[in-house]
Amino acid sequence: RHRKKESEQIPSSNTEGQEWGEFLHQPGKRYYDFSQIRDEISRDTNRLAGLHSKGVSPTPIHLKIYSPTVLSLTMVDLPGLTKVAVKDQPADIEEQIYSMNCQYGSNPNAILLAVTAANTDLASSDALKLARELDPRGERTIGVLTKLDLMDPGTDASEILQNKVIPLRRGYIAVVNRGQRDIDADLSIRVGLRNEERFFRTHPVYSRDRSISGKCGTMNLARNLNGILIHHIRECLPELKIRIANMMGDVQGELDALGMPEGSGEDPGALGGKLLGLLSKFSANFAAMIDGRAS
Repeated sequence: RHRKKESEQIPSSNTEGQEWGEFLHQPGKRYYDFSQIRDEISRDTNRLAGLHSKGVSPTPIHLKIYSPTVLSLTMVDLPGLTKVAVKDQPADIEEQIYSMNCQYGSNPNAILLAVTAANTDLASSDALKLARELDPRGERTIGVLTKLDLMDPGTDASEILQNKVIPLRRGYIAVVNRGQRDIDADLSIRVGLRNEERFFRTHPVYSRDRSISGKCGTMNLARNLNGILIHHIRECLPELKIRIANMMGDVQGELDALGMPEGSGEDPGALGGKLLGLLSKFSANFAAMIDGRAS
């Protein structure tokens, strides 16, 4: 059962440091219990993809997560690539999922996370193959290695993390997620992150080489993505400012053509001052968001 999930992480500024989520299809309703968020995702998936179905639906689930411990990011969680239809899946399930991934991955502003299990052959990775199709120059692709804790004894992924096997311009980052047993036991994400940190900190290879340790862990992945986002925003700012100035000019031309409202009691200078104040406030808030100082 698959539906793509668009999740936006927003740093929370509330003094109590509470974490909560809100769905677009339930505006104004806050979920403080994340197990209820999982239940709501399952209910909404059943509603659109069918009860107990293993089909896919292109309709996204929009979820915003507010927390004092997250960086500002927008993530799109897409169904994993599959080769063979199982049970009641449609015969063209492979094509459906492929098209869904291409729809989002072809966006030139999207960063592609090519997720591959570290205990498999990297050369056979379907994620890297698709990423190469969508991003031939490798400018938007980050390799994400999972299941490092399941690798055979005496083996490690150090050469991949050093970009020596299949090089990517943005390199690779290793993570250790909760296993199915942990999820069934209701192990919290926070505890899972602590276990991940302990795994990399105590590993005989990943903990010794600083060039590798900086590429390990979910937090390093989040910081990397947040840095890319901020860099992209700063690159786009000059063009954005030009577009805003042109739009302001167009709107001002329309206002001049309409003339001043009768009996407004305000001269054009006063109205212009109000508009300038609003624009200044917007500019200050936008700059604060980029610098991570948004309240």
